[in-house]
Amino acid sequence: MKPLAYILIGCLVFVSCSKEIQTQLSEDVLNEQYIDLKGDSVSLKSILAAHKGKQIVIDVWASWCRDCIIGLPELKALQAEKPDAVYLFLSADRNSDIWKRSINKYDIQGVHYFMPQGTKNRLGEFVDIDWIPRYMIVDSDGRIALFEVIEADDPKLREHLK
Repeated sequence: MKPLAYILIGCLVFVSCSKEIQTQLSEDVLNEQYIDLKGDSVSLKSILAAHKGKQIVIDVWASWCRDCIIGLPELKALQAEKPDAVYLFLSADRNSDIWKRSINKYDIQGVHYFMPQGTKNRLGEFVDIDWIPRYMIVDSDGRIALFEVIEADDPKLREHLK
């Protein structure tokens, strides 16, 4: 096969395998129910509306996720640098009791919700969560400003938090 053919095939594979970057969450995703620390059910739409006009750092994590726990010191440093942002933690833990204990154990400061279906929920499907931790930023206008970061020390997080 000629070199040009290899390049074209490589480009097609790259384009067809790249994720579509979303900037708005669908109504299905926004209406999905999460569980708060009191055990009450609340929609993602309500969660985001409570922080309207602010930048929101979303951290999809789980206590069993080694990379999630390793990234916590860097995330805490980000919180100290950018305290005006809202830090929204969405847990993919399998058990809500373990989730609550882990928040205390690791002293994770922010707004916390449990995802009963883990990353197999509507949000996970919509933004194609294939790895956690998964960090996203919702800007003050409610748009997804940063779609996918998997490391808490990724410079893109700080760049998007002006």
